[in-house]
Amino acid sequence: MKKRFALQTLTAAAVLALTIGASGLAQAQTKLKWAHVYEPSEPYHTQSLWAAAEIKKRSNGKFDIQVFPASSLGKETDINQGLQLGTVDMIISGPSFAARSYPRFGIAYYPFIFRDGDHLIAYSKSAVFKEMADEFRAKTGIQVTAYTYYGARHTTAQKAFTNCEGMKGIKIRVPDVPAYTATPKACGANPTPIAFAEVYLALQNGTVEAQENPLTTIEAKKFYEVQKAIMLTGHIVDGLITQIAPHVWSKLSDAEKTMFTDITREAAANATAEIKKREGELVDEFKKKGLQIVNVDRKSFQDAVLKNSPLESMGFTKADFDKIQAAK
Repeated sequence: MKKRFALQTLTAAAVLALTIGASGLAQAQTKLKWAHVYEPSEPYHTQSLWAAAEIKKRSNGKFDIQVFPASSLGKETDINQGLQLGTVDMIISGPSFAARSYPRFGIAYYPFIFRDGDHLIAYSKSAVFKEMADEFRAKTGIQVTAYTYYGARHTTAQKAFTNCEGMKGIKIRVPDVPAYTATPKACGANPTPIAFAEVYLALQNGTVEAQENPLTTIEAKKFYEVQKAIMLTGHIVDGLITQIAPHVWSKLSDAEKTMFTDITREAAANATAEIKKREGELVDEFKKKGLQIVNVDRKSFQDAVLKNSPLESMGFTKADFDKIQAAK
């Protein structure tokens, strides 16, 4: 009887230990939501999936990250707010949205500030960008870990034009950010903010006549189906930043912070390489689809912006501008 009681006690203890152990493992795993507004086919999503899997692997399963593409957790404004509200844990988004709480970031969208994609990436590794990212974290608690090249923004429309004057009067969709509206306004166009997820329909039904985005986005979102011409304005060289919410970043160990940073930077570098390669292929592909491709007088746009929307009028400083120009 004593032996049987002892055996039952040991069995019960073992079950309890296994239960506690399993519970401990379950509690140890951290589930995170990573959101963005881009299509599942785009490098921003495929590389985010890779990064999520790599973080899970290197953390021995501690971090289980689910990536939500195509505005499935909200529009770009929503997911940026979600970092502070705790509804999302990580995002990829344009720094123009972060600039709403930290305006200094917005200088990256001043038209023609970057020479090309390589210049933008050099800026992302510069001392001035690190200073900005540190100030942004001090103000918001949000950590920027990586910068991805998004592409040079070009203009599509129902009617071709060759210079700034030709844009006059056109109703063009732009993100609801002053730097995006600067070029159309300077040229006398009518910039109209519309949520990214609604742009295709707005072009299709004539709510707007034009829009501006990188060639890769024009492809992914199929804007070429509802537009007749692509003007190679290249007015903004755009990028996306990977951001981690304060409630996540503050709980990571130093080693985990390094891991998240290293992996998201590798993902950003891979996506950047894919975007640059695809940009080089798309002009000919759009021509084959019947679109008119127009090389415009870029200086006419740049001159109009400098005259009508000077740097200081948008709240930016010559000091930051000069440091960015010097980035190599």
